[in-house]
Amino acid sequence: MATDLLLRERKSLIRERLKSEGRVLAADLARELGVSEDTIRRDLREMAAAGLCERVYGGALPLAPDAGPLNERATLAPERKAALAQASLRFLRPGMTVFLDAGSANLAIARAIAPDFSATIATNTPLIAAALMEKPEIDVILIGGALNRAVGAAVGARAQRDAELLRPDLCVLGTCGADAEAGLTAFHFEDAEFKRLIASRSPAVLAAITSDKLGTAAPHAVIGIDSGLTLVLEADAPRAQVAAFTARGASIVFAKEAAR
Repeated sequence: MATDLLLRERKSLIRERLKSEGRVLAADLARELGVSEDTIRRDLREMAAAGLCERVYGGALPLAPDAGPLNERATLAPERKAALAQASLRFLRPGMTVFLDAGSANLAIARAIAPDFSATIATNTPLIAAALMEKPEIDVILIGGALNRAVGAAVGARAQRDAELLRPDLCVLGTCGADAEAGLTAFHFEDAEFKRLIASRSPAVLAAITSDKLGTAAPHAVIGIDSGLTLVLEADAPRAQVAAFTARGASIVFAKEAAR
């Protein structure tokens, strides 16, 4: 019983630290609590299996927020995503070929494109394709295959084969979590695999990310944070996170502050 109590106390402390500090390190917790690192690592594995955190090298991060299917996510914080979209539009230039990945911020980008903007835009997301069809000067390429309902896009083998035929000038990735050490991450394995593939086909990668995703991780790695990545962040993005991204070479652009 005493052992069970100590275990509950450790896990309770870990949850509190994740909430207050945004990450925990196994070595630091082991020293503080007077237990072995193996004990803390086991605690973190059990918590990750229960969906309470995400394991990363040396410790753990809060689990990325999962707001449900894309059509539901699109209704959340529309003003904030609209601000991210406006800041992202500067990277879309006439005549480019752009890939717009699944994501509610990317849907906001598609909706914000001016009616007279001329470019070729590919997407694996029907909702984004529908928004683009309202722009008469956009040539739309819809990546096909079976749709993953949770992602709101085609991400399987057929979609990956189609993606291999593209060389977009700019890839705008959607992401579930973003952390300087964990990189950009996704909840679904095939979605992460598709994102890695399409990002590798483009010389420039951009991600527009709401602040609630910063310092969190989802189970599947997409790409790391490096000099080839531009992050469009909200005006209130935590400065510690911004500094960590910048230290790894990422370019940072801030959206204008949106009403909340």
